[in-house]
Amino acid sequence: MKILVLGGTGVISRAIVTEGMKEGHQMITLNRGLRQVTFETPPETLVADWTDAEQYRQRTAGLRVDAVIDVLSRTPQDARRTLDCFGGQAYHWIFTSTTSAYAKPYAAYPIRESEARLWQDTGFDYAYQKARMEEYLMERAQREGLHITIIRPSLTYGDGCRNIGVLRQNENIVHRIRRGKPLLLYDDGKTVFTFTFAPDVARGYLGCAGNPAAYGQAFHVTSRNCISMEGLYRAFGRIAGAEPTFRYLPSETLFRLDPEQFNHIWYEKRFDHIFSLDKLRQAVPSYEPHISLETGLRHMTGWWKKQGFGVDAEKDALEDRLCAMGETRR
Repeated sequence: MKILVLGGTGVISRAIVTEGMKEGHQMITLNRGLRQVTFETPPETLVADWTDAEQYRQRTAGLRVDAVIDVLSRTPQDARRTLDCFGGQAYHWIFTSTTSAYAKPYAAYPIRESEARLWQDTGFDYAYQKARMEEYLMERAQREGLHITIIRPSLTYGDGCRNIGVLRQNENIVHRIRRGKPLLLYDDGKTVFTFTFAPDVARGYLGCAGNPAAYGQAFHVTSRNCISMEGLYRAFGRIAGAEPTFRYLPSETLFRLDPEQFNHIWYEKRFDHIFSLDKLRQAVPSYEPHISLETGLRHMTGWWKKQGFGVDAEKDALEDRLCAMGETRR
């Protein structure tokens, strides 16, 4: 297939390009050309600012593709631009939403697409806008007969990742464990998440591309790595060669201290995240995530080292202050 990826330099999008090339697809990326990403086999790249509707239209003029994969849209207005300003022809449109777009608390576990409701609270703008984008896309699909698929990844990590941990502190996690500094956890640290790695998510996207069973559908694409944030940190400890220690603060306290910094915890991450893959595997029977938690984390820490990421001193100092406020538990 000939597939255009809007993006191509982020965590998920670069994995889609890499896995797509492995599968023999003709991959094309469209981005501003500001971030250098090395691919074993470089894709064709269209350089354009996707937020500039006319520039996007001009760079895609006359382009015919089997599928467009949009990993950039966050709002209904973004999705409208992707559809209306594309200068060529596309048979299938795949848009990236998020499991954050589900209303909380969940009705039951494992979470199934048919049972979950979309987010309505404007207090968490990211989830609110993604939910409204989904509604807009499904309305367009039904009204105009467009082949549209929505993908809802959960917590996804891999090359390019800079967003892991309670404080999204990345390399700081390993740094603190090796130096015997405590890590901050919220509530009892036992909330369960599904941690997924980008190559597995990419294979879910590619399995949907050009697949009639995926038209007009929404799927979450995740792994089976279900573990608590404390468990995640203990896995980092095994990689770092030291046992982590913890301090605990209530999620409500963190949100009250800094609503902007901790809105992702208060609105989303204080609830368990365990997802069914049944619907996706009905549409893509070959889909099976295979990257284990520790395999993925070892790859990710290796990527941090290769990139020369250092310690974020500001976040390290913040974690020191918050841990000083927290309590120790057995």
